[in-house]
Amino acid sequence: MHRERVSENVFWFQSEVYAQVTAGVIVGPQWAVVIDTLALPEETLGMREFVEHELGVQVRYVINTHYHADHTWGNCFFPGATVIGHAKCRELLIEHGVSSLEGAKKQNPSLRQVKIVPPQLTFASGELTMRVGKKNLVFSQTFGHSEDSISVLVEEDRVLFASDAFMPLPYIVDGDVDELVASIKKIGKMGLENIIQGHGDIILRGEIDAAVKENLNYLNNIKKAVKSAGKRKNVDEYLDGITIESCGKSRVYLGGLAETLHRRNLRTLYRQVNGE
Repeated sequence: MHRERVSENVFWFQSEVYAQVTAGVIVGPQWAVVIDTLALPEETLGMREFVEHELGVQVRYVINTHYHADHTWGNCFFPGATVIGHAKCRELLIEHGVSSLEGAKKQNPSLRQVKIVPPQLTFASGELTMRVGKKNLVFSQTFGHSEDSISVLVEEDRVLFASDAFMPLPYIVDGDVDELVASIKKIGKMGLENIIQGHGDIILRGEIDAAVKENLNYLNNIKKAVKSAGKRKNVDEYLDGITIESCGKSRVYLGGLAETLHRRNLRTLYRQVNGE
């Protein structure tokens, strides 16, 4: 697990095991807030160890940016904390989490101690704010990757934990392409110092404009490509011919996982456009 101090009392973590998934910690004088957990128990427990023993505080709140397993299944390893998320995050985690976890446990014994803990404190519209020491955290909706996605802004530092609303390769299989375009545009106008992506490395201030343009370009390109597919009889063959590079991205992103995600994006968008 990689760890980096982003700004005073703000830390970033990145998995070395699964899809470069990220998480964060904001530390106050008496307690800390965790933003998302990591995919595997040992990495989430490593985060908790760092907070409790190196920083010397307890985790009071865990923020779930959305319901997906790689960001929420570590909630149970912070038993004294209150979990916060969008109201839809709670609903989706209850609806899908238990059955998904049961299936995953059969494939991965390391998940045997994991339990689903949905958000106990939720919001359904507008923004939610929280004060942690000298930091003001602002939670806002950034839909598109999923219908419950939120981002967390560390206001004083202009650091945004964007989660999967911003990734090296935008991913829409559980979301909506137009909503994601709107969220990325919103992020691009926030005047940020850093974007903490849900997967991948930190985007620095001088890189943000280019990253925003690249992600918007990719989404526009796959929309055009799927539209041109129309009602072709050989649609699978046609979609297979739409390379990730032709849409403005590299297959090496996310440790090579980007190519698979690109294929899923195309097929999901085709089904949505054609009402299938």
